[in-house]
Amino acid sequence: MNKNSFSRGLFVGVIITVVLLVGSLGSMLVLDVAHLGQLVEVIHKVKIYSFSPVSLEGMIDGAMNGIVESLDDVYSDYLHPGEYQDLEEHISGTYGGIGLLITESENNSLMVVSPFKGTPAYKAGIKTGDKIIEINGRDAAELGLAKSASLMKGEPGTEVNLTVITKEGGSENNKEYNIVRELIHIPSVEGERLGENKEIAYLNLMMFSQQTGEDLESLLKEITVDTAKGVILDLRDNPGGALDAALDVVGYFIPQGPAVHIVSKEEERALSTSDNYIDKPLVVLVNEGSASASEIVAGAIKDTGSGTLVGTKTFGKGLVQSVFEIRSGAALKLTTAKYLTPNRHDINKKGIHPDITIKMDPELERKAILMAPDLENDLQLQRAVEILKEY
Repeated sequence: MNKNSFSRGLFVGVIITVVLLVGSLGSMLVLDVAHLGQLVEVIHKVKIYSFSPVSLEGMIDGAMNGIVESLDDVYSDYLHPGEYQDLEEHISGTYGGIGLLITESENNSLMVVSPFKGTPAYKAGIKTGDKIIEINGRDAAELGLAKSASLMKGEPGTEVNLTVITKEGGSENNKEYNIVRELIHIPSVEGERLGENKEIAYLNLMMFSQQTGEDLESLLKEITVDTAKGVILDLRDNPGGALDAALDVVGYFIPQGPAVHIVSKEEERALSTSDNYIDKPLVVLVNEGSASASEIVAGAIKDTGSGTLVGTKTFGKGLVQSVFEIRSGAALKLTTAKYLTPNRHDINKKGIHPDITIKMDPELERKAILMAPDLENDLQLQRAVEILKEY
């Protein structure tokens, strides 16, 4: 089973989505006519006198980017329509495509980490370890990872052509696939039973999308967690996601009660869990890639004493972003609040220290997480299993 590394490098913090269609600048005009007049004057002079060509749309986009950059907040952004669509797909957990998890390997070639089960790529026969060399006739190595992933996405019902190097019978062969895109559900959690007697339930949570609560509920039934001796929750390299999803998840791992405090300009409120608590010995794996929504879950478990944290200090992102939709399919992503753990710890830029610190060689750790669960090489996972066997 493979860790879904597609989320690495993409923004997923604690997200609240808000729809706000901006109609006019009337109130802003009342507030500061002079500065808005200066902005109009700058746009006019650049358009008339600048030797470098620039469109009116480009100047306005630049002005909007500048407004957000003036906040000096790395988590706030003006999102162009394409960027907003990517974020929406990531939060919703669905997109139009063929269902491949890919990564870059040596010589900039693209390797298939895994096809998602039941997707067009899976049904076509593409396998883990296959190398993608062309996408719609274009060299995949020259395209790079991000562009290649983008080309494989598209409207359900449309077709993409792949040329793939695959191993069969000890030799490598080129194969061409014409694959029709479908609506793909991105799996946000995977799991299985570990141990000689399969007595430990291992849950690998890769992101917090709007589907994560349902995914986790289904998985817990599938691996019959109620018969397990203990549970391992792997949050390593999980960069976060939707706030509601974090609350859905943490409800399984702490008793009913406050899970997080949200502090905004207007108010402070405690958000509580639902009554889904699994009363089992619990170990949570964390590292510096565990951020935001992952830290809400890890912090609640640590504060309530519901489990043991193993690994290294988490990232330290204790801020909440809201996404405001504006005209033409663009959006603003703004930091609108911070959060505190149940015991009111502010973890922003501090992170959460595990109960048991186990450091690994970074490259070995990356490979172990990617191929999770890797009981042979993963020292942090080995320690988690040892802890649960003591119960």
